[in-house]
Amino acid sequence: MSSLLYTTKGDGVSYEERGTWVYLVVSLGTWVVYAITLLRRSTGDLAAVDYRSALLWAVGVAIVVSIVGRIVVEIVARGDQKRDVRDREINRVGEYVGGVVLGVAMVGPFGLVLAEARHFWIANAMYATFVLAAVVGSAVKLVAYRRGF
Repeated sequence: MSSLLYTTKGDGVSYEERGTWVYLVVSLGTWVVYAITLLRRSTGDLAAVDYRSALLWAVGVAIVVSIVGRIVVEIVARGDQKRDVRDREINRVGEYVGGVVLGVAMVGPFGLVLAEARHFWIANAMYATFVLAAVVGSAVKLVAYRRGF
């Protein structure tokens, strides 16, 4: 099993790093489940699928599971959640990179709006863009935690 949730002193996994893992897994996991749900509902024309309820559920579940996951990490970490300068700096850089990815990748959904694409494609491109930004931002943070900053 991964050392992600082990809480022995000196395990090298900070509270903030555990929280980043939770955010990464939940963001990517809910998007994958959402995509599978859409594919299962499809009878040929993917854009004809009623995606609205599944999209709202995916976003809602991601929010709730992220909060619950963070609480579980806090309980497991037993009060070892003090952020230091390194944690704040890693978070700043990760959020900056994620924000840049979000800004650049949002050109895709914007282009779909200008092309007057169906709402299905616009909404799903926006959701995929948010997930991409979350994954890239989290990956940057995790690399910084593992390889040094």
